[in-house]
Amino acid sequence: MIQVKSLKFSLKEDGTPVYSLNYKSKEVIKPSALGIKLKEDEDLIANFTVEDIKKSSFDETWQPVWGEEAEIRNHYNELSVHLNQQESERKLVLRFRLYNTGLGFRYEFPQQPNLAHFVISKERSEFAMTGDHTAFWIAGDYDTQEYDYTESKLSEIRKLMKEAVTANLSQKSFSNTGVQTSLMLKTDDGLYLNLHEAALLDYPAMHLNLDDENMVFESWLTPLANGDKAYMIAPGHTPWRTVMVSDDARDILASRITYNLNEPNKIEDPSWIKPMKYMGVWWEMITGMSSWNYTDEFAAVKLGETDYEKAKPNDTHAANNENVKRYIDFASKHGFDGLLVEGWNIGWEDWFGNSKDYVFDFVTPYPDFDVEEIQEYAASKNIEMIMHHETSASVRNYERHLDTAYKFMKAYGYNAVKSGYVGDILPRGENHYSQWLVNHYQYAIEKAAEYEIMVNAHEAVRPTGGSKNLAQPYRQRIGARYRIPIFWGQQAQSRNCFTLHAFNWRAYGLHSRDF
Repeated sequence: MIQVKSLKFSLKEDGTPVYSLNYKSKEVIKPSALGIKLKEDEDLIANFTVEDIKKSSFDETWQPVWGEEAEIRNHYNELSVHLNQQESERKLVLRFRLYNTGLGFRYEFPQQPNLAHFVISKERSEFAMTGDHTAFWIAGDYDTQEYDYTESKLSEIRKLMKEAVTANLSQKSFSNTGVQTSLMLKTDDGLYLNLHEAALLDYPAMHLNLDDENMVFESWLTPLANGDKAYMIAPGHTPWRTVMVSDDARDILASRITYNLNEPNKIEDPSWIKPMKYMGVWWEMITGMSSWNYTDEFAAVKLGETDYEKAKPNDTHAANNENVKRYIDFASKHGFDGLLVEGWNIGWEDWFGNSKDYVFDFVTPYPDFDVEEIQEYAASKNIEMIMHHETSASVRNYERHLDTAYKFMKAYGYNAVKSGYVGDILPRGENHYSQWLVNHYQYAIEKAAEYEIMVNAHEAVRPTGGSKNLAQPYRQRIGARYRIPIFWGQQAQSRNCFTLHAFNWRAYGLHSRDF
């Protein structure tokens, strides 16, 4: 009988942990080193001995709250390797889970006297390729995923990187061979591999940096503003690192490894989570037909001081009662469930590019938008209104206003919100995918869940299967470039863009998209 997948684990002579992965007796991940580099302390990379090895199997079927499947099977064999670093008297557990469609592994830090609070300066998780594979990649970046996909050999990434990095409202590249996950690969002999992560919580998002001489990818964590990667407390653990492999690309799309590596649903009654088909008052602003801002008179706005009642309307403001009702009528006639309205609230006159902290209050409408009147009209047409919270990447300001904003939503019958994080992050110097921001995104959706509000987050971090436990209710985490960019005067996307997005995003928890 052919063993479809097999995992090998060993220690090098210097005590460095190493793993490899086979598929149908063929090596697909060559021996690859594992370890954690600590700031101002002895690294958890080498000088380990094996203290204990535990093996187990697990098989269950669980029911997702929403999605295209009524049941998902979670079946794996587990290997936990308990390591001891004798000189530092520290312990580390490497946990591996082997599925029919791939592998997940993570680092675990048990409670112990010599490792309580610690700072990670680098994670060294290697993925050693067996050749110069074809890759379907987007450029590594700490702040955006809105790049077109490039198809090339691994050896060609370096020379193609410059043209792969196109202009964005917030971006920060880190390497000429750095790419983002999930990363889809195809070998010369027809095998498909996908590298990603699962259950990203309280940790920075992982990119991959390629050593193109040896064809080895290494994990590359998004830094905090001070350059550190993660502040940790034991007991604790990292997210899972995942490797999917098959000789049929459809298996990658159908795999549920990323869901299964997340914790079970934590919401006792999730009946309020109801996906919908909706349209929005936003594209006419993007195309330049209309505007988000109400007036052109203010070069700068101070919320609570600027008097909009005395301002001259610019007559291009899209989020006005008459225009929004027209959209509601259209949505009702053509079978939509909801309507999103952007630009309804004060502050859009100077919302972007000014590093402004108090940019929105999320509750005060412009003079030409009557929240109660619009809500009543939408209800009469069986259309649910969807709130819009653009933060302008002012994260502290959003957190200060979250409770007030969510209470306002519930008072006026809003059960879902599209949030946005356009621009450079405030506090200044932070990155969209750092540990600090990952924790913010999680805080925002957990707070939303307290109010039974669904969240569709734009410009947030990529999906890692969190819709399983619904600590991330309806969290689409939109950030990839999947819209038609011709409206921004950019070159149209390649024809295979949507196909690649299916493999690189949908398999990891992105059930739906905004077009």
